[in-house]
Amino acid sequence: MSTKDLFATRTTRMKASEIRELLKLLDQPGIISFAGGIPDPALFPAEGFAAAFQNALGTERQAQALQYSVSEGHVPLREWLVDHMRQIGIDCGLDNILITSGSQQALDYLGKLYLSPGDTALVGWPTYLGALAAFNAYEPRFDRLGINGNRRAAEYAAAAGEGAVKFAYLSPDFANPTGETVDLRGRETLLDLADELNCAVIEDGAYQALRYDGDAIPPVLALELARKRSIENCRTVYCGSFSKTLSPGLRVGWVVAAKPVISQLVLMKQAADLHSATINQMAINEVARACFDTHIPMLRRVYGARRDAMLSALREHMPDGVDWTKPEGGMFIWVTLLKGLSGADLLAKALETVKVAFVPGQAFFPDGSGANTIRLSFSNSDEATIHEGIRRLGVVLRT
Repeated sequence: MSTKDLFATRTTRMKASEIRELLKLLDQPGIISFAGGIPDPALFPAEGFAAAFQNALGTERQAQALQYSVSEGHVPLREWLVDHMRQIGIDCGLDNILITSGSQQALDYLGKLYLSPGDTALVGWPTYLGALAAFNAYEPRFDRLGINGNRRAAEYAAAAGEGAVKFAYLSPDFANPTGETVDLRGRETLLDLADELNCAVIEDGAYQALRYDGDAIPPVLALELARKRSIENCRTVYCGSFSKTLSPGLRVGWVVAAKPVISQLVLMKQAADLHSATINQMAINEVARACFDTHIPMLRRVYGARRDAMLSALREHMPDGVDWTKPEGGMFIWVTLLKGLSGADLLAKALETVKVAFVPGQAFFPDGSGANTIRLSFSNSDEATIHEGIRRLGVVLRT
């Protein structure tokens, strides 16, 4: 008998992250990487964190910092988040917030909360690879989320067959992987659809703070609050993260939702890891209070310039027939190659010949389509490196 014979059937749907596997290859010298959607470590508020950890381990606070804590999360951090969410149009209370170990943990919990085997999750085509991985373990079927008015709720319900439509998942601002933003009309259409289907909405706000131009659009949860007057009447669940703004390594994210949703997620957290690391929450709280409002404008300036550099380089070096998105924020540009080309084949050739890395787009599609697409990240390279990397990629595409 093989050990694998004892595994649950859900494990057959679990696959290694193509991005995580790709990152293992990037230790080679001279590689220009547009692969990982990661922040530039040179921009971390490192001095602030050094002071925060020192303060947390001071005589008066070290017992709290090193001790077990409540599953809901560090109260002062949640209090800061109540104010932060109010600033983006989401009026909530302390009991509407759960701290998670990164927003990835939140997606796993939400998959566990909503999905039974055979249920339907509506997602973008393409969508965030980490969301597909988190939801896949709960054995759903995926259907394409269309919020442009061309598909009726009844058609979604009929396509779901025996499995109910449980939620629609999206990152409405500067989505991973495409960098695209859902406009105001699209967000309102999504809320109409969710009401008709009686399903939840999972709003991934990981990149919401990183807008470089254009007018800010209210989060989906803020729009639903305007309709329903209280968060307790809302079906939208907002997932936030400090990973793209302050530090990914501390693994601090949060969920904002109606109290019954938070209460159930707390039970899941108690069963999974009891609570997120107390000292990390204390450090995030101190740094957020000290510099969040000044740190974010700096990130916008730096990352915005890098986005502009990549867009300029693409215009200069891509051959005719190649197309790409023009994001207003975030960390990604989505490139569509000529039909018949393979992003995976291009990656292999680019690594071998010009030492440039990116992520083939096929992994972001639930049905394995999109072979002629790739995702480029501009956040962790300076402008000169971006220009050189895109120049090299253009050479490969022309040969």
